Amino acid sequence: MTDRVALVRRPSSRMADGIVTFGEREAVDAALAVAQHEAYVDALRGAGWAIHEVAPADDLPDSAFVEDTVVVCGELAVLARPGAPERRAEVGGTEEVVRALGLEVARIEEPGTLDGGDVLTVGRTLYVGRGGRTNEEGIRRLEELVAPRGFRVVTVPLRDVLHLKSAITALPDGTIIAADPSLLDTSPLPAIRTVPEEAGSHVVPLGGDTVLMAASAPRTAEQLADAGLDVVAVDIGEFEKMEGCVTCLSVLVAPRVSASGPSG
Repeated sequence: MTDRVALVRRPSSRMADGIVTFGEREAVDAALAVAQHEAYVDALRGAGWAIHEVAPADDLPDSAFVEDTVVVCGELAVLARPGAPERRAEVGGTEEVVRALGLEVARIEEPGTLDGGDVLTVGRTLYVGRGGRTNEEGIRRLEELVAPRGFRVVTVPLRDVLHLKSAITALPDGTIIAADPSLLDTSPLPAIRTVPEEAGSHVVPLGGDTVLMAASAPRTAEQLADAGLDVVAVDIGEFEKMEGCVTCLSVLVAPRVSASGPSG
């Protein structure tokens, strides 16, 4: 398997019909979403990631948010069982790609539910948000699958937020960042660095000191750059209207970004 693989999925022309849980529905420009997605993919490619596309699914409005369909731990791909029933058909396309990559495949089974956006991997620890999309049985099943491979699962209860990674992500050194820690129970987490913008809570570590983040968080980008990180900013405004962020639009399969830092 190619060393640096990123899974992506082109947005549906029906993206505006996707699920909106916490925000207010806004008009979405489908053509602009396609252009923004292409720029996002170009940023991944520019950072050295080989792009593997999951087949488009125009009938599945939320399908661009490919992160929710799978959790990758080393050579194991755990297929999700999304908490929103209307999103479960998205998983099949991702399964085809991870099998083609030669990954071992397992899955979350009923009555468990789990969205990939609820899983933040930092080194060998998987922080898993328990909330509206991921339930206790889904977390138990994930732990059953990954514990034999040396991964630890830590449950993080969510409050008023869609996914764990809607509220927090981690920098390359493993530091967890958040704009509003009150959105979740922080007691299972290590110390959190607060950032000034909601979109600044979302980074994708691309290897080394490089992070991908949304152009809508310029103050956070400046802070991170001042701290020595190489920040690549992309405009994903149409996806943000649908409660998406930079993590939602890809799955970084390999390699694990570092031994101690985040990997997904």
